[in-house]
Amino acid sequence: MDDVKTQTKAVYEAQAEAWDEGRSRALFEKGWLDRLLAFGAAGDCVLDVGCGAGEPGSAYVVAQGRRVQGVDFSAAMLDMARARFPEEHWTLADMRTLDLGETFAGVIAWDSFFHLTAEEQRVTLPRLAGHVAPGGALLVTVGPAEGEAIGSVAGVSVYHASLSIAEYERLLNAAGMRLVAFTPDDPDCAGHSVLLAAR
Repeated sequence: MDDVKTQTKAVYEAQAEAWDEGRSRALFEKGWLDRLLAFGAAGDCVLDVGCGAGEPGSAYVVAQGRRVQGVDFSAAMLDMARARFPEEHWTLADMRTLDLGETFAGVIAWDSFFHLTAEEQRVTLPRLAGHVAPGGALLVTVGPAEGEAIGSVAGVSVYHASLSIAEYERLLNAAGMRLVAFTPDDPDCAGHSVLLAAR
């Protein structure tokens, strides 16, 4: 498993097109995205961390009258996002060291944050929270419980990890945020485990 932990970026770079072709456009995440967007208003900017190729998450946010700043560590993914949404802002960066010097009405880390190790998550969650403006919200996919797992991208193994929801809540509280909702293995969201926090 140690080898898989360090290969996430390389996998997404190599499998970008295959991942994009296989990514569901059913928008099963719509309910959670709507909950996040309810904390803001039309014209707000939402930070999408691990935005991938921009579909369907960023596309939906834009369709709801928001602007998007997308961040991803895969240049191949960002090339597709830029081609699809040239009017939005796309930045090559790693969430583990992210420091944009500004805050956003909403921050999303959908199917991205959970690729970090437990220790990286402990450092990165406060970093993401620091990008949330007063009155804003943070939406993150995690695991259903503390532990590690192996997933796949286009048939290639990728690492996943999660802290306990109690630890996530402690980290969020320390960062000035409160946990609004957590649903493990959400049956209405293709089995994703999702947490929503607000400042």
